[in-house]
Amino acid sequence: MNASTTSAVPQYPFAALHGQPRLRTALLLAAVDPLIGGVLIEGPRGTAKSTSARALAELLPKEQGGGRFIDLPLGTSEEQLVGSLDLEAALQDGQVRFRPGLLAQAHDGVLYIDEVNLLADGLVDLLLDVCASGINRVERDGVSHQHPARLTLVGTMNPEEGELRPQLLDRFGLFVRLDEAIAPAARQAIVRARLAFDADPAGFARRFEAEQRELAGCIARARTALAGIGFSDATHDRVATLCHAAQVEGVRADLVMLRAARAHAALDGRDEITDTDIDAVAELVLAHRRKAAEDVPPQRRDESARNDTPQRKDAANDQADSGNSKNSGQQDQQDQQNDWGALPPQPVPIQAVKNVRPLRPKKP
Repeated sequence: MNASTTSAVPQYPFAALHGQPRLRTALLLAAVDPLIGGVLIEGPRGTAKSTSARALAELLPKEQGGGRFIDLPLGTSEEQLVGSLDLEAALQDGQVRFRPGLLAQAHDGVLYIDEVNLLADGLVDLLLDVCASGINRVERDGVSHQHPARLTLVGTMNPEEGELRPQLLDRFGLFVRLDEAIAPAARQAIVRARLAFDADPAGFARRFEAEQRELAGCIARARTALAGIGFSDATHDRVATLCHAAQVEGVRADLVMLRAARAHAALDGRDEITDTDIDAVAELVLAHRRKAAEDVPPQRRDESARNDTPQRKDAANDQADSGNSKNSGQQDQQDQQNDWGALPPQPVPIQAVKNVRPLRPKKP
């Protein structure tokens, strides 16, 4: 469990992240409007998922204690997450007080969950509820309390360690699938930057101070301008058409796409949503919600699209096996006819069996 706003060792600057432009875009959108519902990042180990999330926290406004980074352990209990009764105050003073949980600590910051697919489903569901509403409501242990929880939720998962249930997958606002193969030039840039940071963290961070300030200012301005950007009929039509074509269930995708497009317009300094904004966020919203033809899991959709279905393959194999079996039988028969040295099949006589009379019961 880790909560921090500043530390002795500087964090890796967000401006210094190389590659993965879709990930950078998704994180910035979620920072502008946390009500988008967070970002789920799928990718193998060593793709800078946690580094990106920590770097994002450094860009959030620091006023009123904002910009925290909370690392949620997999073993967290519901009481630790949402808060509970302050037992010390109850025992000493006889007063009912609320002890804040991790959601309160993450307010105006980043809540990071590594391997969210291994977290208990109940906690994931609760987290997503709070993320979508921005309010944590607690009704337990004699405590009735609520507090703002405007947090940027970032979850990561490695598909090799299990998948997230579709019901929970749909509730994440944005989804980014990281590429497993990184081009040689990008690999060199990433490694050189990381080595430079490890050698001199403070000096490396100073090189990106101007870009960091610009990004932080951009997020702050976009948050302020967000409420003034409306949704036109043309925007609604475009979003509805895209979601309908993707055959998504419900209207959560429509709501998220509208919010994400508005956040994108605010980041770019526009006071209205354009097709450019919708196109920039559409795949982030639909990638994990798009209805596949055979309703396969989203993680396997691309593979299914390139390959034939298993049923077709099995049918083809069955037909091939059947044809091979027939050809094999015909060949064996032909071989038997051509093999003059083989003895012809000998008939086995079947002898008739006489009926047996039933035994008579013994006289008493």
